[in-house]
Amino acid sequence: MKKTVLAAAIAALPFAAYAETAPSNAEMWQIIKQQQREIERLTAEQKQADSKINATADAVEKSATVADWANRTTIGGYGEHHFNHFKDKDDKVDAHRFVLFVGHQFSDTVRFFSEVEIEHGFVEDTADGSGPGELELEQAYIAWDFTQGHTLTMGQFLVPVGIINETHEPDTFYGVERNNVEKEILPATWWETGVMVSGEILPGLRYNAALHSGLKIDPTGNGAIRGGRQKSANATAEDLAYTGRLVFNGISGLELAATYQHQQDVTQGLGDDGEADLIELQARYQWQNLTLTALAAEWDINGTSFVVNGSDKQEGQYVEASYKLTPAVGVFVRQGEWDNRANSGTDTEIEQIDVGVNYWLTKNVVIKADVSEQDGAKDDDSINLGLGWSF
Repeated sequence: MKKTVLAAAIAALPFAAYAETAPSNAEMWQIIKQQQREIERLTAEQKQADSKINATADAVEKSATVADWANRTTIGGYGEHHFNHFKDKDDKVDAHRFVLFVGHQFSDTVRFFSEVEIEHGFVEDTADGSGPGELELEQAYIAWDFTQGHTLTMGQFLVPVGIINETHEPDTFYGVERNNVEKEILPATWWETGVMVSGEILPGLRYNAALHSGLKIDPTGNGAIRGGRQKSANATAEDLAYTGRLVFNGISGLELAATYQHQQDVTQGLGDDGEADLIELQARYQWQNLTLTALAAEWDINGTSFVVNGSDKQEGQYVEASYKLTPAVGVFVRQGEWDNRANSGTDTEIEQIDVGVNYWLTKNVVIKADVSEQDGAKDDDSINLGLGWSF
């Protein structure tokens, strides 16, 4: 009787009930395998979620990197179209220039700049090189601000001389064509490859000092400076050139500049001698809407071949007055003269007077019209129309 009561009491306990309903070994194994599959499923889902999170993070990081690159990269350019009606030659329409700039800021002190230009619409690959256009790399350099207020430029850059050589976007100067004094004597646009140090000596006084590739003038030709530009195209560098410049703008509205260049042999060994020195002086004064500009440049070249044809002295000068009638309309008059054979003993000097108007549709888009009259060795009188822009 007591045993029956005890058994009944034990059976009434909770674990006893559980014992009666506990799964078998086979059922337990199935439960374990089911739980394992669930763990694996959850683990896979977690990995997938982690992968999506990582992909999103990578995309955000990449987007931030691209945005940072874009913020430090600049694109710009300029271009101009011309129509020229000549007195004694065929009229011309010319897609004169199309230029693109690309620059990049590597750091606070190191940056890159480049300029690629197409001239005269297209480039034709002809056996004799007589195609109408040119494709040119005009600039490609690294600038390093190695100390406060001073910069080292390395690569291909514009020579620091004249007014339009370094700043020649069409919306920055008067006249459809660039003035012939700077074109034929300096000769703009003129670039070389080398190194240059620039900076400010005193407030209002800046300097440039450059060592770079030089001209190569064929002594059997006419000796003209412009024909000696090698454009850093597999250029002969037997004799390098040295250029120094000072610019003073410490008085409001006034800028004065002087450039000196020396090259031991502008024939690069083709002639008996060709030691050359360039001196260029310029002044610009702006008072309210009136701007007055003057420039003079002279080359002195040694060498028998240059003396024979009178090109041992090449010189030019011009004066220009411009006036802004309104913020959008400006008029100008310019008188210039130049001579690439000033010691020839004959009348080889060319004089030119330009009168015209610039109309700026916006700050960087300009329509131009002018009349040019030449006297002397050439007589290329013309009426010129132009459209120019920069961005």
